[in-house]
Amino acid sequence: MNAPPLYLRMHPSDNVAIVANDGGLAAGMRFADGIVLLESIPQGHKLALQAIAAGQAVLRYGVRIGIAKEDIAAGAWVHEQRLLMPDAPSLDTLPTCQPITTPLPALTGYSFQGYRNADGTVGTRNILAISSTVQCVAGVLDVAIQRIKTELLPMYPQVDDVVALEHAYGCGVAIDAPGAEIPIRTLRHLALNPNFGGEVMLVSLGCEKLQPERLLPPGSLPIQAMGAESKSQLRLQDPAHQGFQAMLQAIIEQAHHHLQRLNQRRRETVPASALIVGVQCGGSDAFSGLTANPAVGFCTDLLVRAGATVLFSEVTEVRDAADQLCARASSPEVAQAIRREMAWYDAYLQRGGADRSANTTPGNKQGGLSNIVEKAMGSIVKSGTASIAGVLAPGERVHGQAARGLLFAATPASDFICGTLQLAAGMNLHVFTTGRGTPYGLAACPVLKVATRSELAQRWHDLMDLDAGRIATGEASLEDMGWQLFHLLLDVASGKRTWSEHWGLHNALVLFNPAPVT
Repeated sequence: MNAPPLYLRMHPSDNVAIVANDGGLAAGMRFADGIVLLESIPQGHKLALQAIAAGQAVLRYGVRIGIAKEDIAAGAWVHEQRLLMPDAPSLDTLPTCQPITTPLPALTGYSFQGYRNADGTVGTRNILAISSTVQCVAGVLDVAIQRIKTELLPMYPQVDDVVALEHAYGCGVAIDAPGAEIPIRTLRHLALNPNFGGEVMLVSLGCEKLQPERLLPPGSLPIQAMGAESKSQLRLQDPAHQGFQAMLQAIIEQAHHHLQRLNQRRRETVPASALIVGVQCGGSDAFSGLTANPAVGFCTDLLVRAGATVLFSEVTEVRDAADQLCARASSPEVAQAIRREMAWYDAYLQRGGADRSANTTPGNKQGGLSNIVEKAMGSIVKSGTASIAGVLAPGERVHGQAARGLLFAATPASDFICGTLQLAAGMNLHVFTTGRGTPYGLAACPVLKVATRSELAQRWHDLMDLDAGRIATGEASLEDMGWQLFHLLLDVASGKRTWSEHWGLHNALVLFNPAPVT
């Protein structure tokens, strides 16, 4: 039996809503309130709930997402070609902060089974990571990783995996130019991710600009976490390596020592406050801000209440909500840091001749998102309702107890760059929402994927970990889905594998390098 025509409205003041029915609706379909579609509208796309005059604001989420270019009749399709995009909020007039006077109540008694590290962090996985200073060593490292997995890893059942932190940096770059510090500190902090257990293994070539001493200078590693035996370094151009096989053998022998120590580690009960959860969306659609992202936002509040750290990011994706973010800053200093990062990125885009509209993809638009303003309003709901406790510049790392709570990790919106920077920040668990669908994964950290629509969750039944589309159909409440995600995160942190881990799916790390390439 066909479902009756259904639209979903986000806010009482909205003059548009999205079509909820799978496959969309044909012209002539009548809703229960009497509105008749004047043209066929795909699922997730907007219809006018009332007549909208040319020049009038188009409202979704209770926010102006566009200005009508022409008169739009009730029941008409409201799409990109019928809208003008409003200007982004000026960074000069943003609110300093409006501190939340009633903080979220504490949530106690929740824990998971994790790996304690000497520096106070906790891993959700027990992984040997092999860092590199330059892309030139990637081929050798790839062969070595394959041999380590085949020959050594079966001997160490307590170790989950061996991964290479490969990248396209290290030489042929303006290493002292403004912005060059971002990829360098990203690589440095990637090596310290909690899932790597304090074992730092570095492979270099020898002639690259990014010398090991610059990547990991004295004092850059936590002293209490790093014994001399926990750090090793190999330089392939050293005369001791007589040929390719000698290089491989040296890497394998060093890996053996690291694996021995990692294999002695065991999971133990740790409080949920030890989690550092990165939240991100990719392949977004109009349902992202209606189902998956609000569920993640509810879960974000639960995590913050439990004392955990949550990282939300994607500067160009939330730029149009800068006023809302600054208003939620916990202090004037945090509000100023938000403005600083957004101003930096505005200047970065201006130098490249791009603007914020470059963010919205063809897939976003096919999924019903008309422009970046609409996308931004659906994106920020992943951050929940808590005060923003701090800001991380690209490549910076979460430090100490004071950094707990909701943090804005300023990153590009690119899935792969954002994920890499959140790993460098210390993320030990990742939540990724998608409406169009993506097999995105990370080798260094479990990625739990949330589908915005039930149709996607059913079609990609062995790639999506949670179906938030049940919110749109009324099968589950937002609160129920948020709690389900919270409990699932604790299970995954304790060792339950995500679908990405089950299939071994992961994307390459991608560094953010705004400096010139020579």
